[in-house]
Amino acid sequence: MDLRIFTEPQQGASYDTLLTVAKATEDLEFDAFFRSDHYMKMGSVDGLPGPTDAWITLAGLARETKRIRLGTLMTAGTFRLPGVLAIQVAQVDQMSGGRVELGLGAGWFEEEHKAYGIPFPKEKFARLEEQLEVVTGLWSTKLGETFDFHGTYYDLTDSPALPKPAQEKIPVLIGGHGATRTPRLAAKYADEFNIPFASIEDSERQFGRVRAAAQEAGRGADALTYSNALVVCVGKDDAEVARRAAAIGREVEELKANGLAGSPAEVVDKIGRYAAIGSQRIYLQMLDLHDLDHLELISAQVQSQLS
Repeated sequence: MDLRIFTEPQQGASYDTLLTVAKATEDLEFDAFFRSDHYMKMGSVDGLPGPTDAWITLAGLARETKRIRLGTLMTAGTFRLPGVLAIQVAQVDQMSGGRVELGLGAGWFEEEHKAYGIPFPKEKFARLEEQLEVVTGLWSTKLGETFDFHGTYYDLTDSPALPKPAQEKIPVLIGGHGATRTPRLAAKYADEFNIPFASIEDSERQFGRVRAAAQEAGRGADALTYSNALVVCVGKDDAEVARRAAAIGREVEELKANGLAGSPAEVVDKIGRYAAIGSQRIYLQMLDLHDLDHLELISAQVQSQLS
């Protein structure tokens, strides 16, 4: 079971804070550092000092880390044209020496689009499918050849399809709860399928849909990695769990029901139950980015029992 650290910087984090967490992620032997892609806070937090751009952040971290994988859960398809996104991600992959992964989603948070003048189209899912075809098509075009795409929303003619990533193939993550279109899209384009904030039962059901779609597409169910994203709140005793829950404005029992919370033993047990239904990787959503002791505890008493 891979454990990855997943951050939500729109809730209030500077680049320096993210760098500190990313370096701790690397030092503590976690597999990867991922971040969300949002430009506005959610809920009652103040969000200060304001948003940081996902791919600018990852470009900086690419030069200041050496081992961990770097990526997004999920890049919003509404924020960037697919040709531009392909260039950005390929460049960051080069800057990192081939450690980048792209999570790409349709985009959903209308308020942040209104706040920053970003168009919020109605037909987001159909656009996402074209975006995936363009981005992956640009990367896979052979050197010296050109890429053309003529879709409903995007039109590319005689693209040199440059630059190329450092990796032969950048892993693409697709996720979500949709019962029909999401599994089909994952089966066609994804290297990893991620379901965010889902119960064991809902995860098992959705993994089954994706596995069936992959088989129907001729890829085979095991061609994809299956993963979860879950909020984490671990403490060495009940008092520490309660303190960490209060720090992120959540209740302990709610966190235990909907995430990974409690003692290290409780969390290891619940991760085991996700593993039993096919989850191979978990993104630990860390909401208090100043609590590095939390990371150290998870590394020492949770991760160590899963390796």
